[in-house]
Amino acid sequence: MAYYFNEPSHTFGEYLLVPGYSSTQCIPQNVSLKTPLVKFKKGEESEIMLNIPLTSAIMQSVSDDGMAVALAKEGGISFIYGSQSIENEAAMVAKVKSYKSGFVTSAANLKPNSTLEEVVELKEKTGYSTMAVTEDGTANGKLIGIVTSRDYRVTRMDFKTQVSEFMTPFDKLTYAHSDITLKEANNIIWDNKLNMLPLVDRDQKLKYMVFRKDYSANKENKNELIDSQKRYVVGAGINTRDFAERVPALIEAGADVLCIDSSEGFSEWQKITIEYIHKNFGENIKVGAGNVVDKDGFLFLAEAGADFVKVGIGGGSICITREQKGIGRGQATALIDVVEARNEYFEKTGVYIPVCSDGGIVHDYHVTLALAMGADFMMLGRYFSRFDESPTNKVNINGNYMKEYWGEGSNRARNWQRYDLGGDKKLSFEEGVDSYVPYAGSLKDNVTITLNKVRSTMCNCGTLTISELQKNAKITLVSATSIVEGSSHDVILKDNHYNTQQ
Repeated sequence: MAYYFNEPSHTFGEYLLVPGYSSTQCIPQNVSLKTPLVKFKKGEESEIMLNIPLTSAIMQSVSDDGMAVALAKEGGISFIYGSQSIENEAAMVAKVKSYKSGFVTSAANLKPNSTLEEVVELKEKTGYSTMAVTEDGTANGKLIGIVTSRDYRVTRMDFKTQVSEFMTPFDKLTYAHSDITLKEANNIIWDNKLNMLPLVDRDQKLKYMVFRKDYSANKENKNELIDSQKRYVVGAGINTRDFAERVPALIEAGADVLCIDSSEGFSEWQKITIEYIHKNFGENIKVGAGNVVDKDGFLFLAEAGADFVKVGIGGGSICITREQKGIGRGQATALIDVVEARNEYFEKTGVYIPVCSDGGIVHDYHVTLALAMGADFMMLGRYFSRFDESPTNKVNINGNYMKEYWGEGSNRARNWQRYDLGGDKKLSFEEGVDSYVPYAGSLKDNVTITLNKVRSTMCNCGTLTISELQKNAKITLVSATSIVEGSSHDVILKDNHYNTQQ
C-alpha cells in the first residue's frame, strides 16, 4: 500500500527561532556567513566556499552574466541559465570569467570620421559622455583618441564636424598598458588628476577603461568571490538531454561549478548525467543535482556523486507544479528531512554534501530559518529578479515600477528539458507562470539589508557562524493565530513604508 508521512508538511512561515544566550561577542560584525558550496571529506574544507549563503536561480529571468558579476562581487554565485543555446551560455560564462573588477570594456565607441551628430545620438542612447575613438569603431580597435563632453559644444559647432577634428588624440592622452593592476591604474589616475585611464595592448588596441568614479566602488567589494586567478566565480545550469555537448563547452568557457536544472531530481537521468561528467572530466568538475524533497531522493543523488543537492519542489513563487501535478512537499519539512539524511550520510561516510534550499523564501527571515534547519545556502529566483541586475525589463504598471519574472516551466520560457521525462521535446502543459514582481533597486543594497537581518538574528540565537546556528538553534512551530500576532495588528498604519520593506 502507499506510504503515508506521519505529519503535514510545513513552510518556513510556520516556524520561528527562539533566542539563545548572546555573549558580548555576539555582534553582527563578528558573524561569518562563509559556507561550503560543494562536498568535502571530514577534516577538510570545501574546494569552493561561498562568502554569503546566496545563489541565484537557473532562470532566464534571473541569471545572466550581469547578475553573475553583481552577485560574485557580494560573495555569492549565480548559475547562468541553461535554457538557451550552448554557444550563448558558454559566452556568458566566458564573459564573467574575463571580467576584471574596475576594468571596463568601452561601451560607447566612434570612428575618426564619425560626426558630432553621431556623438550626440550615442550619448543620448547610452548615457555615456566618455567615448573611445578607434580605427574601426569597435570596443577593441586601435585607439585613435578620446571624446568627452569637454571636447565639443553643441551650440557652437556644426553637427557635421568629424570627431577627428575635436577629439583628444592618442599622442596627447595619458594611457597605460593593459597588463597593469587595478591599484597601479588608480595610482596613475590620482597622480595625473584624470577621470579615465585607457588601457591598451602593444598594438595600441583598446582593452579596457578605468574610471576615477569606480575607485570607491572597487574598494567596497571586499567580500567578492574569486578563484585562484582572481576571476569571479560563476556556475552554469545544464540539463539531462544535451549534457554531452553542453558540459565540455561550459568547462572550456571556465565554469567553476555546474548544476543540473530539473524540476524533479530523483531520476536515473540525473545519475547518468553525473556519471558522464565525472567519468569524462574527473572529480575536479563539480556538479550539483536535484531537486528532491525526502531522504530517499538525497541518498540517491549522494550515491550518484552529486557535489551538492538542491531541495524543493513546487515552492517557488512562479511554480505551479503542485497544483498541476500534485507533486511536492512543504519546503521546511522537505529541508528538515533531507538535512537529517545529509547528516546521517556524513556520519556514515565522512563525506559532507552541502544542501541547497531552493524555493519557499518569502521574507528575509526565512533565509535564517532555512540555515538554522540545516541548509548550507539558498537558491533564490523571485528575490533576485526584482533587482536592476536581472536581465528582464523594468515596466510601469499603474504608476508602480515592476520587473518581469517568469518560470522555466512557463510557455514563455519553454524550457522543456527541465521537465522532460524522456518523451517529446515540448511542454505538454505549464508548470510555471509569467508574472511581474515589484522593482526593488540594486542588488548590493538589497543583499546588504537581507544579510544584516540574518547576522542580527544569528546574534539573537547566540551564534557567530552558520555551523553554530545549525547546531544550537532552537526552532518552534507556530499556530495560525501566532503568525497573525507576529505582524502589525489592531492598528492603522500611517503609510506603506513598512510594507514595502518586506
